[in-house]
Amino acid sequence: MPLPPLVTDLSSFDLLLSVVRLGSVGRAAAAHRISQPAASARLRQLERQLGVTLLDRTPRGSTLTEAGVLVADWARAAVDAAAALAVAAAALRSSMDSRLAVAASQTVAEYLLPGWLVTLRRDHPDLTVALRAGNSAQVATAVLDGEAGLGFVEGPDLPAGLRAEPVAEDRLVVLVPPGHPWSRRRRGITPAELAATPLVAREAESGTRRALEEALRTNGCGPAAAPMLELSSTTAIKHAVAAGSGPAVLSSLAVAGEISAGTLVAVPVTGLPLRRSLRVVWPVGRQLTGPARDLYAVARRAT
Repeated sequence: MPLPPLVTDLSSFDLLLSVVRLGSVGRAAAAHRISQPAASARLRQLERQLGVTLLDRTPRGSTLTEAGVLVADWARAAVDAAAALAVAAAALRSSMDSRLAVAASQTVAEYLLPGWLVTLRRDHPDLTVALRAGNSAQVATAVLDGEAGLGFVEGPDLPAGLRAEPVAEDRLVVLVPPGHPWSRRRRGITPAELAATPLVAREAESGTRRALEEALRTNGCGPAAAPMLELSSTTAIKHAVAAGSGPAVLSSLAVAGEISAGTLVAVPVTGLPLRRSLRVVWPVGRQLTGPARDLYAVARRAT
């Protein structure tokens, strides 16, 4: 039930108790870091609200009236309870700020988040981070279920109830092993060729796979061919491509080392934009606070 208007603000009652404890309005005003005229005005306003005189004011100081004694006794329990609530809330906030649960899709978890967390810990040296890595659908579920304070996704689709903000840009790359026919294509391959080719891919809920399917669909290529092989990790896909299983499409962040070493070859795709946005997500209607807010800021500054 709503509090009565007379007690929605306890600061005037707290000021009255300080007058009782310190013996004068002037000393109470100093303790509350306000001027004496401001303290006097606040106390007179409280008397008008209650309809009773609370203080006998004399040149030697202020003393409680009979009504003032009763009001002070009643107010003391409420003010003490409010102070205890403030202390408990601060302790809870401190406890929550010492641990951060994060969910991230594999690309972000493996290639971006470690650097962001190093930066975050400079401002939060006692922070413990619990990281859950998975595909974008799993990240969204973890955030919606309250198992993570925020998440990072790479897929284009999000369930209702999540707010999303971009934090980085990524580019998808078509990969083949050296010697593959596509590796000798100076002009690369067409979107239609890519769509028609069974790939080594992640599971259907993977953000990378969904981003590729969406790019092909918007380019008018129709549905992509069914994968020749589904693997659960980026590392497994890279090994499978290098062994000659078939082409794959992965994040450029994940394959920069292999392309530089020559163990995998990047194949251009003519006329098909393969850029995507990496996004941070959290529940709609909730504000990011503490380390979660700071991690979001770190990710934004890093890109």
